[in-house]
Amino acid sequence: MSRTADRSAQGEALSRAVWSVLAGQGLERLTVRAVATAAGCTTGLVMHRFPNRQALLLHARQLLHEMTRARVEALEAEAATPRVALRAVLHQGMALDEQTRQEAIVWMGFLAAAVADDQLIEEHRRNNRAWRERVERLTAAAAPEWTAARVSAVALALITMAEGVAVYAAADPAAFPPADQESMLDAALVAFELADGDGEG
Repeated sequence: MSRTADRSAQGEALSRAVWSVLAGQGLERLTVRAVATAAGCTTGLVMHRFPNRQALLLHARQLLHEMTRARVEALEAEAATPRVALRAVLHQGMALDEQTRQEAIVWMGFLAAAVADDQLIEEHRRNNRAWRERVERLTAAAAPEWTAARVSAVALALITMAEGVAVYAAADPAAFPPADQESMLDAALVAFELADGDGEG
């Protein structure tokens, strides 16, 4: 049991180190040595789990997907209506605090590395498609009278808006403060008649 617990703790420490290097130092400095330094262990220990840089990047992207999936599933479960769920899910995808800002940086770093790597880009596409399917499903539930084409177009517009501002805010938080991001999201939902309360009563 102790060995299993040790391996689990060790794995979590390495995961945190991979994430912190990529989010804090950038793609170019994500190396086995940098992760070992951040984790306070040997490079051999890192390479036992992540034999190369590609493995480090894949792990960071998988962590991002797992964290955001858990968060949006909890938000959906807590939401009183489909429209509340839609706003909450889009809201968490923007760069509103240090955690979501780091997530945006990791997302951008992975995309930059994935462009010329078939395995990495496939992972990126799979996760992004799952995200789009989720937003489309929530949009359809929020506007059940819409056609499938309308749902798809609006969901794509909302995704690109939320993710676009996350990229800008990750690079320049002072120019894109949380309040401005939230106002933009609410204005878009009102424009598409998807704000909570639209069309009711």
